[in-house]
Amino acid sequence: MPRFGVLGPLTIESPPGRRTAPRGDHQRALLAVLLLNANSPVPVGALVETLWPGTPPKSYSSNLHTYISRLRARFEGLEIERDPQGYRLVVEPGDLDLLSFREAAAAGKAAARAGDPAAAAAHYRRALAEWRGPVLSGLHLPRLDADVARLESERLAAFEDCVDAELSDGRHGELTGELQAMITEHPLRERLAAQLMIALHRAGRQADSLAVHRELRTTLVEELGVEPGAEVRRVHAAVLRGEDPVPPVKTAQVFPICQLPPDIADLAGREGEIAKLSGLLGAGTGVPVAVITGEPGAGKSTLAVSTAHRLRRSFPDGQLFVPLAGASDPRDLADVLGDLLRALGVTGPAIPDDVEARAAAYRGRLADRRVLVVLDDAAGPEQVRALLPGTPGSAVLVTSRRRLSGLAGADRLHLAPLSGAEAMTLLERLAGQGRVGAERADAERIAKACGNLPLALRIAGSRLAMRPGLPLGKLAGKLEDEVSRLDELQVSDLQVRGSIALSYEALSPSARRAFRLIGRCRTLDLPAWAVSTLVNDSADSAEEEADEAIDELVEASLLEATGPDPTGEQRFRMHDLVRVFATELGRELESRAERVASVTKLSDAALCLADTAARRLPRTVPMPLSDQDLPAQPLSGELVERLLRDPGAWFSVERANLVSAVSSMCAVGWLRKALRVLERLSAYLYLHSHYTDMRTAYETLREAALKAGDRHIAVVAEANLTVLLHVRGEYERAVEGYRECSKELAELGDVSARAWVETNLARCLVGLGRAGESLHAATQARELSIVEETGPGAYALHAESAALHRLGKVAEALEIDSRSLAHARENGDERQLGVALQGLSWSLMLDGREEEALETIEESVRVLRRTTAKSALAKSLRTQGAILAGAGRRADAVQAYENARLLADALEERPRELSCTRAIAASWIGDGRADSAIPVLRRCLDEFRAMGGKPATSLTLHVLRRAYEAVGETEAAEAAGEEAKRLEVPHDANASTLVRLLLSLTEPAPA
Repeated sequence: MPRFGVLGPLTIESPPGRRTAPRGDHQRALLAVLLLNANSPVPVGALVETLWPGTPPKSYSSNLHTYISRLRARFEGLEIERDPQGYRLVVEPGDLDLLSFREAAAAGKAAARAGDPAAAAAHYRRALAEWRGPVLSGLHLPRLDADVARLESERLAAFEDCVDAELSDGRHGELTGELQAMITEHPLRERLAAQLMIALHRAGRQADSLAVHRELRTTLVEELGVEPGAEVRRVHAAVLRGEDPVPPVKTAQVFPICQLPPDIADLAGREGEIAKLSGLLGAGTGVPVAVITGEPGAGKSTLAVSTAHRLRRSFPDGQLFVPLAGASDPRDLADVLGDLLRALGVTGPAIPDDVEARAAAYRGRLADRRVLVVLDDAAGPEQVRALLPGTPGSAVLVTSRRRLSGLAGADRLHLAPLSGAEAMTLLERLAGQGRVGAERADAERIAKACGNLPLALRIAGSRLAMRPGLPLGKLAGKLEDEVSRLDELQVSDLQVRGSIALSYEALSPSARRAFRLIGRCRTLDLPAWAVSTLVNDSADSAEEEADEAIDELVEASLLEATGPDPTGEQRFRMHDLVRVFATELGRELESRAERVASVTKLSDAALCLADTAARRLPRTVPMPLSDQDLPAQPLSGELVERLLRDPGAWFSVERANLVSAVSSMCAVGWLRKALRVLERLSAYLYLHSHYTDMRTAYETLREAALKAGDRHIAVVAEANLTVLLHVRGEYERAVEGYRECSKELAELGDVSARAWVETNLARCLVGLGRAGESLHAATQARELSIVEETGPGAYALHAESAALHRLGKVAEALEIDSRSLAHARENGDERQLGVALQGLSWSLMLDGREEEALETIEESVRVLRRTTAKSALAKSLRTQGAILAGAGRRADAVQAYENARLLADALEERPRELSCTRAIAASWIGDGRADSAIPVLRRCLDEFRAMGGKPATSLTLHVLRRAYEAVGETEAAEAAGEEAKRLEVPHDANASTLVRLLLSLTEPAPA
């Protein structure tokens, strides 16, 4: 193997002492750059730029390969390896003067640290002997200028270290000439000047030593405009005093030490977090470690500094603050430890070169001390471990965007956004309390758009402070626009986008893709199945990679795992501003087709889950559930069964997400899919009386359909909205709505939906006392229904029975109800059975068969209590109250009405709640509290009149007449009685029976 030289002209010495050189400039240049980077890969691009500084030839790749081959052939034993990153020349330290120089210089440093200056000087002189002149003299390679300059700096540093060793060894006399020559080459080098001053002073040449100082000072002032540094000034002062200027051993006491940045004056909230951290850092044995994690901009560093300031008395030896730059460019551990050791009083050669030795020295300086170490923005657990003190008494507070899951024994505090009140406090401190108070609603809009994130709030508040005349509403409007939100959230060097980008750039490629995919989903609370559906591909390996990407996002605090939901599924949350950033990236980096494909897969999974769940719930919403346009379920059957073990629980946890999904689908024009999701969601919403969600979603769908010109979807949405009017007791508006929708559906040819609408119309007309019209609508609905026993046909039978009651045709109603009960018992659906029993019980009551009626209604209540059909249960309880009143069981009747009213109130079913209230008020009359009953009955009367329900109004007037009679208001009683008679409908068996039963409650209870 030849020996190479680059510390001077490029040389190759082959045994026995014969020098050779590559042929051609390109081969020499190639060998030079490989030697300067010996044992390290050199990228192909760097080699090309070195060989062809201008424009490389088209055949540069083959040319480079040829030059490599020729070098191998020319120099026997030359090892040039192909590396994924480029080419690497493998050479032993003894076969290259550069490596020999560095090896000898390192040995010199080790000897100096060991306190052997003579050995150190010998090693340094051996290192310097490797230099034969300027690096690669005779070769002009612009690409290597920086490397050449760096090597020259290494040579100069080695010479200065050598002089220090020789001065320590007392060999100053032979150094003066060499130092003077070096200063001539480097007139601004202060360390050389100080060494020459020491050598001259020790040689008894004090005047010459002072002259060196004068010349150096003149040169520095004239050329750089600066004075000599502290070391030169110290040597100069010692020479003036006639003292030996050898640096004394540092004995200054460094403890206590405080490196904390200033505490922030306008910190808002976080008192609970500070208290928790204080408890963690001051408790237990060993070295407590607390880690503050959280999404970008959550205020982790601010909280850490504020906590550290509050704990200063608990750590009397001091507080170290170490910025680790983990989110951008993680600092080298050796540099960090070097800075810490210098801060702790370790200087010069006493600082080891080896990282582990530095860590040991750092732990030694903190031994038995009480110091709080704040490690800000840690990149990973390995960066933290080396900076942990070794003895009890000290503590460590870490901030990181990552969870640092690999840091054993650490306590973690996840820093959430501020609360609403804390966000308002921060805005007040930044923009002014009076200004925020005067525009409170707009300030709350700003806070909401900022997601209560401290960094975003601080930027918004600073912008307001900079522009006192800027209305808060104007800034709120800009922030509410997602497209421009991140553009608005920047001021000076603060910006939310840049803060999030640092975390994003540190992710692996697969995690970046997952981040962008999750950002497409507008919901903030995502179940694991939804995240996996977005991210996973079909292949098993891709699925495993996707799971790792999700874990990486959680570790990086860009996605928060919030724990399992009632279905056992893990939930994830992405902060709104983080999601906006992810959405921006998706628009920039991916096509619309890619974005649509991933969201389509997720929406298909959600729709299929909702469909399966809805079919497992009792069908209570009186509108059709269409089977058209249903996609195939992309999720596994095992997962579907696990999620939908309790379909109601699944709807409960996904309710908000599904409502949001309907809105998002409407926004992008997926109206048919939005309708299918909403039909299934309504099965749960109607069952649990979540009417506000239903109204909001169907209004959104209706407006989108009207805008898109989709008449059919608009009518179906309107029909569902009319159902909600009906539930609230707005009977007149509901009848008008039902009739208009039925007409539209007839024109569109939708027989199924029209059958449901006609059924609902029949039920609504009964409430208005228009029994004949109701019977006609019910008959028409039954004729439109495909199957009489299920769907709208079954509902139509109930409506037909109710109409027959009011027409006095109890026998016909009894026949219908008996047939419905037979179908229900055959079907086995408990909700359907409970409803059929309730209908039959009332027909039996009207037919005078009170004992059978009581047995039947009690069975109905028992059956419905086993179901989730709360609305049907409330109706059965009300019927039970009426039948019990007829049986003379007054107390039991009132209790049944009380239970029914509580349910109706919770379900927001106002007509039923009012009818139960009326019955309870009737019992007060019998209890001698007619004066309390009158105002309650009058309020019921007003609401029934507003609803347009004549039968309900008439019944209330009859009870009110009895109350007036009880308190002696004869004229009011007569007026109420006359009005009640005017509203009565002949042959209405339902009304006449209810009047009798209600009035029985007004009688005093038997002793």
